[in-house]
Amino acid sequence: MTLPDTTTATDLHGEERRGQVALKAFFNITAEWGCTQADRQKLLGDIARSTLNNYARLPAQRLNRDLLERISYIMGIYKALQILYPSRELATRWIKAPNQALPFNGHSALEFMTRGSMMHLAETRRYLDAQRGW
Repeated sequence: MTLPDTTTATDLHGEERRGQVALKAFFNITAEWGCTQADRQKLLGDIARSTLNNYARLPAQRLNRDLLERISYIMGIYKALQILYPSRELATRWIKAPNQALPFNGHSALEFMTRGSMMHLAETRRYLDAQRGW
């Protein structure tokens, strides 16, 4: 026995709008960080260039769970940096500067995060939360 689909048009519209808002936040943050197209592709899970270009047009689009989770980590990292540093310039400098702390091991946070694994985003977020005392 199959259950009827209870998803409404309003639910789908809300999910598409949420995807659009998430993509806008992602592109704004990565622009502030000075990310390249390749960086953005890696941050979103090594997606194709054509897919990234489509997302850059900020369509109202339902995003899969993986993409939403990756963008959520990036937004959390951005927020933590805004709390830890008094200016956006210092926060951006931190993202790009070599860092001897674990888990970065001499690489910048951006280099670490663009290894493609969601684990790298999660570890960066955990590191910053620990710095904030969370």
